[in-house]
Amino acid sequence: MPLRIGDTFRDALAAGSRPLAGMWLCSGSPLVAEVCAGSGLDWLLVDAEHSPNGLESILAQLQAIHGYPVHTLVRPPVNDTVVIKQYLDLGVQNLLVPMVHSVAEAEAAVAATRYPPQGVRGVGSALARAARWNRIPDYLARAGDTISVTVQIESTAAVEAVEDILKVDGVDAIFLGPSDLAASMGLLGQQEHPEVRAAVVHCLAAAKAAGKPAGVNAFNPDTARHYLGNGADFILVGADVALLARGSEALAARYIQPADGDAPASY
Repeated sequence: MPLRIGDTFRDALAAGSRPLAGMWLCSGSPLVAEVCAGSGLDWLLVDAEHSPNGLESILAQLQAIHGYPVHTLVRPPVNDTVVIKQYLDLGVQNLLVPMVHSVAEAEAAVAATRYPPQGVRGVGSALARAARWNRIPDYLARAGDTISVTVQIESTAAVEAVEDILKVDGVDAIFLGPSDLAASMGLLGQQEHPEVRAAVVHCLAAAKAAGKPAGVNAFNPDTARHYLGNGADFILVGADVALLARGSEALAARYIQPADGDAPASY
């Protein structure tokens, strides 16, 4: 039975009339992924760089999210051709590639998503969920059109090269990572620092000038509004594990009696 592949994140950005809001999926749980998929958010990011996500858990989350009106991006742990090949064969359509510091690294990320002669992706579609085991007509010829590539700008080197990175054919969008950017600027843990925010805004403006979308990570609502006001096209505003951590802490603060014997503040 012939099947078709859904639109990419690139398509969603092009069609959007407003910035797209999303959240991180870091727990590795397909159940949590499905809960979040029905939230009404525009997109979800399954993270494998700083979270306990392997191939099997990524696959389970893709299956859990499938059918919900939300776009799913997956961040590999590294900009690596073999890892990206495995993700694509799982059926990942939208990649967020971390730590892209140069034009050469951006070109390598794109090449990993393209079959020869345009790239270096290994051919295994008959065995892969990406092509639904050869149930997608002409998958090999059209595979590049079914994949979007967003590269992460999160170092001073990347900021300095951002205009050239944006020119790389096949880079569909850039995404700013203020935490690592702050660290590379000697401001570890200070992602709200004015110099960091200025670097992010510089990259947002560069993307706008290049005609490509740009996004940013911003859990602080005031910072999120600041970046949206400076042209961010998409944004990450929370994470499953952070929501659970803060929510459970709030329950503990409300209902557990303090050590000094005073009653809890409220019930």
